[in-house]
Amino acid sequence: MDDYREGSMARQAFRMQLKAGMAAEYRARHDAIWPELVDLLREAGISDYWIFLDEATGALFATLELADDNQRDSLPASSIMQRWWESMAPLMETQADHRPLEWALTPMFHMA
Repeated sequence: MDDYREGSMARQAFRMQLKAGMAAEYRARHDAIWPELVDLLREAGISDYWIFLDEATGALFATLELADDNQRDSLPASSIMQRWWESMAPLMETQADHRPLEWALTPMFHMA
């Protein structure tokens, strides 16, 4: 995944896809995100995580910052992450293991 480096953090952006009619439920589940999942993401070196919705297409656009020593690649092995993905699978396009399908977005412009 391409990233934009700013100091000791790398910013990544990617797209995911909601299934039709699932935006309200997706928001509700994230409004009630599990505290243990937030802790896991932070411990993996993820911060400043945003997800935006294109209501016309159901596309989700996400950005996050990764610490240089991040452990993002270890998340699929976590039972917490696996349970979250399983709970979200009915709402979005996923891989066979329920991991959301992600399409990396290439940085094209940044204004600081």
